[in-house]
Amino acid sequence: MNVVNQNFTPPHLLNHNRLSPHRILSSSSAMSTRKRKADDDGSSGGDDERMSASPSASPAMSARPPPRGMKRMRTNMSGRPLPLPRLLETLNADEMRNLLQSICQRHPDIGHEVVSTAPRPSIQSTLEVLSKYETSFQAAFPFGGRSSSDYAYNRVRQQLIELLDALKDFTPHFLPPNEQQPATSLAFLDGVTDIIHRLPDWDTYQHNRHKQEAYEEMAKAWAIVIREAAKKAGGIQLQYGGWDQKIAKHNEVSGGKMQEAVNELRGGLGWMGADAPNPVASGPADALSVRQQLLSGNYGIGSPARIGAW
Repeated sequence: MNVVNQNFTPPHLLNHNRLSPHRILSSSSAMSTRKRKADDDGSSGGDDERMSASPSASPAMSARPPPRGMKRMRTNMSGRPLPLPRLLETLNADEMRNLLQSICQRHPDIGHEVVSTAPRPSIQSTLEVLSKYETSFQAAFPFGGRSSSDYAYNRVRQQLIELLDALKDFTPHFLPPNEQQPATSLAFLDGVTDIIHRLPDWDTYQHNRHKQEAYEEMAKAWAIVIREAAKKAGGIQLQYGGWDQKIAKHNEVSGGKMQEAVNELRGGLGWMGADAPNPVASGPADALSVRQQLLSGNYGIGSPARIGAW
């Protein structure tokens, strides 16, 4: 016989810790109230902290892009030779000259192109180069003793030969027909003749052959230029440039070694003879020659505009 216990209580009613739906809602409402209160109490501090944070401190704001036009450094750097323009920037004048000369020697066609396209040397630039050779020659002399001794000659012989070789190489460039302006040729010869005057006279006669040969070559160069200048405008540049006096002075300083140039001037123009020492004495004939060239339209061809401006 089954006996039903009247005092039976369901198991879910025995657990007093479980909350009823009403208590769950009440608890949730209380927690929400406390959370809102906590947020209200700490809201000002949170906003201040968020507002006090600097925008630049954030990683997104600190990684700004580089300005326009600025090249960024390559990240994959590796060793490589310099580009040609940068390499040339590091070379001085002597290194550049030696490099170009070496290339021209290995490739003659490049040398011909350089010669044909390079600007013509001026009188000033050429005399500056010759002045450097002369300075090197003077600096090679030993201290003390006579500068004309054999010991001094042996010390400076190499520099002396380099100076005279430079004179021999540069002089033909300023002679006709390569140089068409007589005034340019005469001005150059005037400058280099002064360099020869400054060379010392050595005690040993054989050592003076360098200077004597230089005078002979320079006298021939003067004669060539005088001969060509006399053909243009009746030699008016020689008459009004004072070249008769300058050539006579060079001949005097050289001890008569420029006589060939003096003879060419006397024979070409005829106004350095004893009977006509003044250039103006031959004025009528010269004026006739100038007048004929003016009428034919050939006056001044190959001559600079400023005649005798020295």
